[in-house]
Amino acid sequence: MSSEAEAINDDTCCASCGIAANDDVKLKKCTACKLVRYCGVKCQREHRPQHKRECKKRAAELHDEILFKQPESSHMGDCPICCLPLPLDGKSYTMMACC
Repeated sequence: MSSEAEAINDDTCCASCGIAANDDVKLKKCTACKLVRYCGVKCQREHRPQHKRECKKRAAELHDEILFKQPESSHMGDCPICCLPLPLDGKSYTMMACC
């Protein structure tokens, strides 16, 4: 299956055999990339050669998103000296209270 077809059908049917999700069949997401779904381990193993390259690429993207996600900073910005977020209460410090 192409990646476009996988993206369209990822929630509704198995990426390997095409069985649709219903009350009897519960599809499980690929744990690495979370893009495709499978009805069982057998289908996942059969589809792995076609999915492997795209899966590794997406898993790396997810890892980078988590690793390099910037924390929320205050509306006052960050200290130019130590790069820590400045306190929200501007009256409680005169210079750089975080340093």
